[in-house]
Amino acid sequence: MRLRSLFHVVAFALVAGVVPSAALADDPPAAPAVALPAAQTVVDQVQAVYDKTTTFKSDFEQTFLVKAYNVTKKSHGSVVFKKPGKMDWEYVEPAGNRVVSDGTTLRVYEASNAQLYEQAVDASQYPALSFLTGQGRLSTSFDFEIRDGEGQMQFPGGYVLVGTPKVPTAAYQKVLFYVDKQTFQVRRVLILDGQSNRNRFDFVNPRVNEPVDSNQFVFVPPPNTTVVHP
Repeated sequence: MRLRSLFHVVAFALVAGVVPSAALADDPPAAPAVALPAAQTVVDQVQAVYDKTTTFKSDFEQTFLVKAYNVTKKSHGSVVFKKPGKMDWEYVEPAGNRVVSDGTTLRVYEASNAQLYEQAVDASQYPALSFLTGQGRLSTSFDFEIRDGEGQMQFPGGYVLVGTPKVPTAAYQKVLFYVDKQTFQVRRVLILDGQSNRNRFDFVNPRVNEPVDSNQFVFVPPPNTTVVHP
């Protein structure tokens, strides 16, 4: 599976381990009968955590399910976000792949084909994570419902915020944010698009406010790379 198809023509990267089918359902399960805090209360607590960060680093695992072919692809690597608007995904598998944003342009490098896909950030799936880079806020981007992480959601010890974009976008129809109840950090993001594809990212060993060199977000592809624009 090529990166181009994984990112909806250079949308945004990510793929993790095999995900239980309940966690990748077409529609989030109905709200349980247990008492839960208001969705906005949890959203505000999550936003407060990331308002205090200037950088975010983490290992990641990604799972991308292509619904039409019932094919699941796995990837993993490390990611760095820096406010305002910068991010860098470095893949260990597929080796050499890279996704870099300077806040305006998204560049996706596919090592196996020596191709670089360039796209405006706001046309990709990337805005779903813009709360990590200071370019967006959860409550202004989404309308939220809340689910308990236990049981069918398969996220013990957490809440699941089911976000519907306030402004419709072709990049995604819903985004699920899996929130740790103790720290209010987002530990997993699941993006559902209009073709019922699912793009899941799990953040492993996240760290905040560590120094990051801004040169990390300047990507120069190897010689003889073909540049493709959607």
